[in-house]
Parts: sequence; C-alpha cells; structure tokens
Amino acid sequence: MSKTMKGVSKQAPGYDQMAFIDLSVPEATDDKVLIKVAYTGICGSDIHTFKGEYKNPTTPVVLGHEFSGQVVEVGANVTKVKVGDRVTSETTFYVCGECDYCKEKQYNLCPHRKGIGTQQNGSMANYVLAREESIHLLPDHLSYEGAAMSEPLACCVHAMYQKSHLELKDTIIIMGPGPIGLYLLQIAKEIGAFVIMTGITKDAHRLALAKKLGADVIVDTMKEDLAKVVNEITDGYGVDKVYDASGLIRKQGQFIQVGLFANKMVDLDTESIIQREIEYIGSRSQNPYDWPIAIHLLAKGAINIDEMITKKYPLTEWREAFDKVMEGNEIKVMIESNPEEF
Repeated sequence: MSKTMKGVSKQAPGYDQMAFIDLSVPEATDDKVLIKVAYTGICGSDIHTFKGEYKNPTTPVVLGHEFSGQVVEVGANVTKVKVGDRVTSETTFYVCGECDYCKEKQYNLCPHRKGIGTQQNGSMANYVLAREESIHLLPDHLSYEGAAMSEPLACCVHAMYQKSHLELKDTIIIMGPGPIGLYLLQIAKEIGAFVIMTGITKDAHRLALAKKLGADVIVDTMKEDLAKVVNEITDGYGVDKVYDASGLIRKQGQFIQVGLFANKMVDLDTESIIQREIEYIGSRSQNPYDWPIAIHLLAKGAINIDEMITKKYPLTEWREAFDKVMEGNEIKVMIESNPEEF
C-alpha cells in the first residue's frame, strides 16, 4: 500500500481556501478501520464549508462524509470487521462515551463529538479512517454508488422515523426538491403518505423528477398559490407535517427542520406556533438507529439510485465537481476516489 495519498482539504476559514494535497495514509490502530474509498457524495454542508458559511469544520481538514468503500486494514481491537468487507460508515469518529446522549447511542448530540469530514479527515481522499462501531456492512447487491447515499438518507430516516413519526395517513409538504427533499419524498412514499413537493421556477426539472419519484402533487410556488392547493387537498385543515419550512400546517401539526442554514438566525412565526399548537422539531444528522433502515431502503430499491446520481467525477477533478454542484442543476454529484479500482 502506498504510504501517501491525495485529499481535498479545507485549509483555512473563509471562501474557498481549498487545496488538493498530499497526505500520509492513516494507520488503523486500536478500534479503527482503514477504508479504501469508492465514492463520496458532495453534501450541501460541503458547499457551505467551501463558501466559508459553515463554522463547524476544524481546519485544515479533508472534506467528505457520505461515502462507501472496502476495508483494507483493521486495528488490533477490531473484531467484527475484516479486510475485504464492503462498507459504509457513520460520520461519528469520536464521542466521550460518558454523557447521557452517548449512553443512549445518540452520538449526534454528544457535546464532545468529532465527525468525519468536519473535525476528522474525511473521505474526499484515497483512504479514510473510521471507528469500528460506526461501520456498516453492505448487502452484496447494493452498489458502492448507492451505499454512498446512506448517510444523507439516514439523516432523512432520523427526521421522519425518530423525530416526527411519519404515518401512513399523513399528508405532508416537503419544501425544496434538492437531494434531501427527494430522499424525504421517497421515504414518505415508501410509508404511503400523501406528499406535496414544492419548489420555485428554476427547480422545474427537479419538480418533474419529484413527480416521477412519486410526489402526489408538485407546486411551483412562484406560479401557484400553495395555500389554495393545500386548502383544497385538506378541506381547509392544513397538512399534518411540513419538512424544511412552515406556514401551512394544521393545528397540532409538526414542522421538522432537516436542512442547515448559512445564517443560523432566521425569522420564525412564533405566533402561529403558539396559536396553532404547532410542534417545531429540529432534526440533527443521524445516529446508529437510523442506518440499518437507510441501508434496507437502499437495498430493497425504495430509493431510485440511478435517478439521484446525475454526475460522477474522479478525485482529481474535485473542483469541477464542486462547481457543478454550485451551478444548482444536478441532484447528487459523486466523487470517485479510486476510479480505476472500483
């Protein structure tokens, strides 16, 4: 194995400050697992980091946290993962193990948590290091490309299954037909909920895809009156749950915030929350309970992998891949870390 590798690194705070650098291949010690990376999906948070809008990452740090690959080395304390295994990994790299959240495996809430691609070098490199507890084995028939979508899908599972308890009878709105919105849509349709997907005029191709993926109603809010559409569908009651935005929720409905904002302070209609007894629910990332469900959904074909992945670039063309995401016309863009080997 080569002792050096290439990685896409955020070198310092601020806009861009990115570099394609040489790194030492990390060593798998103790409970750590070294993975040769197959694919990494570019996440919205990677774009926020590129633009200097996301304050969470430590710098310098290699980006990338939506990934799949093959195990090439394991530490001395690893017992359940072996060289050759096809895997994906949760983003949790370090937690204290002592707080109440850790004791319940809610690692996403540990105050000392360090994540892959934010505080620990991530997967936009030839190799990435993960801890054994975070590893998930892939079903034989699940592709590496599909497996690289397990992390954002797990975030959506967290929002819909753990935080809002989506039900078959629910009528919901999903605001925004980006990758997360389209994952939420496909989970909701797998459950059997009635889904209204909204977007704006420039999202026309994404709204068309949403319809193809099962949305019951699509609404261009720049051309159509969403309130009128909702009132007609729900007989004036409003929807049961809204994901990512609010305003049209029925009394005692739920608003679930899944996406991140570049600006952490946003206007909130507290009057509606109080008067209509709306639950405003934050959904942060994912935890170990979400991953088996996400992988199951991918493996059974509930998520249309081919429609979701619209571009692939080799690691050496990472900047073009980022530019393509920022143009806003793609759904999910993948980086191939070792394209000649997978």
